[in-house]
Amino acid sequence: MSFTSNYTTLIFDIGDVLFSWSPHTKTSISPNTLRKILSSPTWADYERGRISQVECYARIGGEFSVNPTEVSRAFQDARDSLQSNEELISVIRHLKARSDGMLHVFAMSNISAPDYEVLRTKPADWSLFDTIFTSAGVGERKPNLGFYKAVISSTGADPSRTIFVDDKMENVLSARSLGMCGIVFDDHRSVVRALYNLLGDPVERGRQYLTVNAKKLLSVTDTGIFIRENFAQLLILEATHNQKLVDLNDTHRTWNFFQGKPLLTTEEFPSDLDTTSLGLTVMGGPEDVAHSVMDDMLDYIDDDGIIQTYFDHRRPRIDPVVCVNVLTLFYSYGRGHQLNRTLRWIRDVLLHRTYLHGTRYYATPECFLYFVGRLLEISNDAYLEAYIKPLLIERVQERIGADGDALALSMRLQLCAYLGLRNDVDLRTLLPLQCEDGGWEIGWIYKYGSSGIKIGNRGLTTSLAVKAILEMQQRFPSPLSSPSAVPAVPPVEQVYTTAQSPPEQRKSGSSITPNPIATSLSAGTM
Repeated sequence: MSFTSNYTTLIFDIGDVLFSWSPHTKTSISPNTLRKILSSPTWADYERGRISQVECYARIGGEFSVNPTEVSRAFQDARDSLQSNEELISVIRHLKARSDGMLHVFAMSNISAPDYEVLRTKPADWSLFDTIFTSAGVGERKPNLGFYKAVISSTGADPSRTIFVDDKMENVLSARSLGMCGIVFDDHRSVVRALYNLLGDPVERGRQYLTVNAKKLLSVTDTGIFIRENFAQLLILEATHNQKLVDLNDTHRTWNFFQGKPLLTTEEFPSDLDTTSLGLTVMGGPEDVAHSVMDDMLDYIDDDGIIQTYFDHRRPRIDPVVCVNVLTLFYSYGRGHQLNRTLRWIRDVLLHRTYLHGTRYYATPECFLYFVGRLLEISNDAYLEAYIKPLLIERVQERIGADGDALALSMRLQLCAYLGLRNDVDLRTLLPLQCEDGGWEIGWIYKYGSSGIKIGNRGLTTSLAVKAILEMQQRFPSPLSSPSAVPAVPPVEQVYTTAQSPPEQRKSGSSITPNPIATSLSAGTM
């Protein structure tokens, strides 16, 4: 699937889009009456050029019981209030300039010949438009299809490669019925975002956002407090392979979630097995250090055989996602068999969908599923894959099309790419969530266990979104399928039941599956 823009034509309405005006006049005609006049059959004839201005004002006066002179004065006041939307015009200019001559811009307006003459006296960059089509000049009026067909015929535009912007839904509906991409101009910022998303390369724009904000990709709570922490930085590094983007406190042994002073928690905050496991799998380092840390971790297993969260016996906390990340570390170094009971519990969580409302420390179902997929991908263990992967495929398939923020969607799409599930539904949802600056909206990944305050990171969301788009493109190079397409699911050869135990684990302590990030770092390729 290609994500390069296929659009070559932009068509904009003028009134209430490129120009604003006020219906409040100095006359006796109210704003409500003025708008009714603009919707009347007489005004439609006037805009088509079928009657003169004098005849129009006379007929309007009779139909609305007002003096024709008062009608003339009201519309003169309205013309005087016209103001160009310079911010939108600037965006259009930028989009056209960067297209290398591939983007053509037209205006298409319901407007009478006399009013158009006045409009052209207003200060605006009229050279921006290849052609301006008026209802008076064409003899047709939106939303009548004849106006659109005349513009298509005159410009040679391909409707399937045309974006149409108008403030009236009925006008946009007509454009869509002819195959155009229609945008209702109801909010300036959302329209600008839509234009950038339709006409730009999401991967290129996402990477640019990350580069511009390198070393400043801080996490933030849902209460607006910025946090310097290591976990998101490690995930950004793993997703991008670019160490220049992140700011990390590499301890070379155990890791703390926080960089510096902890926020919104106790003053003394212990290092945790979660961040440490991520740090050791992403950053790599001396093998003897990793084994030493894992030896220490084995001292933090509870009576149920489940690995705990903190290097602190005074904080006996468990979380399925933490368990998965510790398992990833152990399997990377051939020591997964030492956490067999933890693995059984993780599969039970997956089997019974215990993750659907998040976990103690993680906000969404996708967090658990994503890290389970990461465990399988990094470990590359045949026994582990047989025990977990068939069930994971089922659970991920269940989530396709479910509600989720940009981070959840990105995690889900990466999982689908890894598992071979085509997922156009969530890709269509993710792409419009890219913001004007190229980054994606924040998504919540973890939360404080006691208060429930959520933490997210736009840099992390953007990194995973870019990676998800690339991986879906590589895995499924054909164009996006129709919205009704059903994701392809690879055959499931075997599904374990609750009573089944994990396959016998290999105890090859010297067998290490290197993380590609760590390999790149040690090779100095960053």
